[in-house]
Amino acid sequence: MEPFGLKDALDIAIVALLLFYLYRIMKESGTINIFFGVLSLCIVWVVASQILEMKLIGSILDKFMSIGLLVLVILFQDQIKRFLVELGDHKKWRFLRELFHHNEDKKSSHRQIVPIVYACMSMAKSKTGALIVIQQEMPLTNYEKSGDIIDALINTRLIENIFFKNSPLHDGAMIIADDRIKSAGCILPVSHDRNVPRSLGLRHRSALGISQATDAFAIVVSEETGNISVAHKGVLSTRISTTELERRLSTIMANN
Repeated sequence: MEPFGLKDALDIAIVALLLFYLYRIMKESGTINIFFGVLSLCIVWVVASQILEMKLIGSILDKFMSIGLLVLVILFQDQIKRFLVELGDHKKWRFLRELFHHNEDKKSSHRQIVPIVYACMSMAKSKTGALIVIQQEMPLTNYEKSGDIIDALINTRLIENIFFKNSPLHDGAMIIADDRIKSAGCILPVSHDRNVPRSLGLRHRSALGISQATDAFAIVVSEETGNISVAHKGVLSTRISTTELERRLSTIMANN
């Protein structure tokens, strides 16, 4: 039996880190039970085939695992994308990103903030329901295509007119990316998190859903109360002020 060395400790640490990231992402997306189910199956597979050397069960589980992993990749492609985005977005790897983004213009990102905040302030006062999604690292192209393409500069009046109650696009989500309003009337994934209060409607669940499936930042203006809420990284914060909204947007733009 080979002695336990530094390489073995490093191997265990890497696997534990990967499992932690997967656990956190799947917990935020409401699929934590599936995570525990897959983890239990992997443990049974290792014990049966590697430790106890049960050939029949081991061969069956080997075939199942090879097919099952492919099925999991297809079913959880959004979570896997988010896992890879978070892994590559870690501060320790920022210098690597800069090598591939020489032409990235960071100054223009801050021009998003003021028109969005003013529009949300105005819609909150008039109790105009709105759902605005701001793209981060992960592309939202598939969600953009579910609505009507606009591709216009960010403008306070344009945002208010899109979410005006008689507008045909006011029920869907607006997606902002690359300093432009890309599309409106978009359909987003709905979160089935049981911790969301029943008093919150479809807009809030959609905002939470897109924040669980991607790294996007979502803003909700309630049509019933006029309160502003935000969702990011699977966390929904309700009843925030416009000052807090501006602060959060500034933090997100600074980290891009």
